[in-house]
Formats: sequence, structure tokens, C-alpha cells
Amino acid sequence: MTTMSYSSWRNAIAVIVSGATGAAAAQAWHRYGPDRRLTTAQRRRARAHQQRMHWELLSKALDDPALAMVIDTYGVELSPQTRRQMMYANLWYISVFHQYESGLLTEQEILGPLRELFQSPHIREYWEVTRPHRAALDPSSSEARIGRIAEALFQELDEADTDEWWVVGQPSP
Repeated sequence: MTTMSYSSWRNAIAVIVSGATGAAAAQAWHRYGPDRRLTTAQRRRARAHQQRMHWELLSKALDDPALAMVIDTYGVELSPQTRRQMMYANLWYISVFHQYESGLLTEQEILGPLRELFQSPHIREYWEVTRPHRAALDPSSSEARIGRIAEALFQELDEADTDEWWVVGQPSP
């Protein structure tokens, strides 16, 4: 009798979960496709589901450097450790963005967590490397709008002649 290693079991479970997630996405598309308007509650549930999927997919990549290579779109040569740090930085930024999208933070309030994030040299490196990704966003999207707010804050923090980083940055009109 052959036994599977923990890694093999984990990979098998990942394949099953991925298949189930794909099936759920296909079902949602057929149910709510482009010709259907989602209610606010349906959009909220879909957003929460998508946030969870993003977390799970990035978590798998953080755990396995071979999977991390699949989604490495940074456009620069990165060590496996730096790639993991970039993905982790992405999770932090996206967490702040989702707090805004969920209505937990306003545009004014989002500046606090962004100020804190930008104190980390790893987050700052992530922000600089992913600038082309944000430039490709639909300019009218909320993700692009928050990206512009964060970019303005990033620049203000760079140019500030104060060590009191927690007071730098004003919300855009």
C-alpha cells in the first residue's frame, strides 16, 4: 500500500479546492452573467468571496516558491524571498483597499493605514515595482482612485522634511 506525503495530500487538496472554486465561479457567471444586474447584497457577497479567493491563492504562492513563479508579473528579477515579501506586501495593501471598499474606512481614514504601510521599506519597494500595474487600471475604478490617493501620499512622504510621518498627507478633493 502506498501512502501519500503531507505535501502530496496538500497539493491534491489544492487541486480539488481550485476545481471547486472554478466551478463556483462558472456557476455564478451563468447565474449572474453580464446580462444580469447584481443586487447590493449579491455584490457584497461576491466581493467577500473574491477577497477570500485572493487571500487563498496568494497564501498558496507564499507557501510554495514554484507556485509564486506562476504569478510573478513584477517585471524585475526577484529572489524567492523578495518575491514572497512582494506578495505579502500586496496582501497588506489589498487589505486596506478592501476595508475602504467594504465601507469600513473613508478616503480620509485610509490615509492612516497607508502611512503606516509606507514606513516599511518592503512595502515601499512593492509600491515602486507595481506602479505599472496600477497604471493599467481603469482610471474610473475605485481601485485606481485609491491607488492615486496612495501614490500621492507615497510622494508626499518621500518629499516631507519631517520625521512626523503620521501627519503627512491630505486627502485629494
